[in-house]
Amino acid sequence: MDELEILKKDWKKNENTFNQVTEKEIYGMLHKRSSSIVKWILIISILEFIVINGIGFLISDEKAEKFKVMHPYLNIIENINYFILLGFIYLFYRNFRSISVLNSSKKLIKDILKTRKIVNYYIYWNVFISSFFGAFAFIDGFKESYYERNPNAEELTDTGFIIIFVFSMLFVIGFIFIFYKLLYGILLSKLNKNYKELLKIEY
Repeated sequence: MDELEILKKDWKKNENTFNQVTEKEIYGMLHKRSSSIVKWILIISILEFIVINGIGFLISDEKAEKFKVMHPYLNIIENINYFILLGFIYLFYRNFRSISVLNSSKKLIKDILKTRKIVNYYIYWNVFISSFFGAFAFIDGFKESYYERNPNAEELTDTGFIIIFVFSMLFVIGFIFIFYKLLYGILLSKLNKNYKELLKIEY
């Protein structure tokens, strides 16, 4: 049994004599946990940005260069994506600063809701942009492999290209969505648990 559960049991046992004191202790514990969770969300997002983009800068091969030449507009989208991800990291930092200040349970509830919303937007954006790039990479790999095995095959039609693109994007979306839900889902579920406990105190 963790410290929060012990405090809650003591609160129920002594609610007539120690209600105010124990309520403040529970709020302090929830505040400390929420601040720690938001800090980890910030740390993970920074590490994710550094690692993923660092690998891209460090590893350069012919296929990667060929991919950039074949899809020059993706370079523009990639540069825009850097700024969007940095914007999310800034919002995580601002939320961490806001949530780390001991204020009131109402303020903490609002900060938790705001953090949860931003993290979900962050997940959706990463799922979309990663699957978008992943679908193009998947198609290029498929076409290259297909023509190597079938050198006399006809060029794929626009309809065939669209079908492959949609299916590959859906496949990549599913894979990346599961990854991000596992990565941030545990932290969000803990944050949601704190949110529910705060509602019990406040209302």
